[in-house]
Amino acid sequence: MPTAKQMEKQNHSTVSEFILLGLTEFHQLRIFFFFFFSIIYIAILVGNLIIILVVKLDPQLHSPMYFLLANLSLIDMSLASFATPKMICDLISEYKAISYEGYMAQMFFLHLLGGNEMMLLVVMAIDRLIAIRKPLHYKNIMSHRACIGLALFSWTTGFVHIITQMVFTVTLPFCGPNVVDSFFCDLPRVIKLACTDTYTLELLVIALSGLLSFFCFTFLFISYSIILITVWHRSFSEPSKAMSTLSAHITVVVLFFGPCLFIYIWPFSRVSVDKILSVFYTIFTPLLNPIIYSFRNNDMKKAIIKIKTKHMSFRSTF
Repeated sequence: MPTAKQMEKQNHSTVSEFILLGLTEFHQLRIFFFFFFSIIYIAILVGNLIIILVVKLDPQLHSPMYFLLANLSLIDMSLASFATPKMICDLISEYKAISYEGYMAQMFFLHLLGGNEMMLLVVMAIDRLIAIRKPLHYKNIMSHRACIGLALFSWTTGFVHIITQMVFTVTLPFCGPNVVDSFFCDLPRVIKLACTDTYTLELLVIALSGLLSFFCFTFLFISYSIILITVWHRSFSEPSKAMSTLSAHITVVVLFFGPCLFIYIWPFSRVSVDKILSVFYTIFTPLLNPIIYSFRNNDMKKAIIKIKTKHMSFRSTF
């Protein structure tokens, strides 16, 4: 007869790894996606790294807006790096396994960075709102200390967002199915595999992830609407330029928050969630952010040209 200690060991999680089904089962499509997403991933790393270096090297970009943009680039680069390399490798691999510890670690960092980015986008909207509505008080309100505090607040929000869910997830027993219909490690998918009632945890995921996405998206939509109206009334000479810039920002917000709202407000529906939606906020958004927020910016373009010219003149002296 088994002892109490042996029974406790048997009841503990017996799953040591999870199998990710990936994006598609079609071989030709997997080869295409392999090269396509490899190029995108390289572009994400290069584009965001350029922004971080340019903001660091050019004194004229040492302002709250560019400080926040550099932080956004760091988050985007990290967010893509925790999910994309594994997905790319799985596209040419027949056995798409990840260890239990690896799954939990990837899930932790993806939600940490995702929650961080949500709050940072809100902070960036607040920054632009203050700059336009309170231009005379902007430097006093958005001081260097305030910027660092807001950046730390974004990281803290992301940490609290995931740790409150992880403390319950890591204690779940996984004693049977280990196949996850996704290309990355996500919370709603793995909860469905637990060998216990997860109704309370499902409600917690909806409350924390779904509502956080909804409130951030609503705040951003209202903020950008106010900014757009204000700029429209003050800049009659170039309303189309203001409309183009702000509509591009809103596009990024929609592409990032749209899939999050769909996945995390109805994460446990029996209807299969389209995995293409997840690609938008794990891969395409980190690619679009440097293009929309930085490379379309005249100051950023001038700084890149100036640093490039200085580098070429420095090399020509040797």
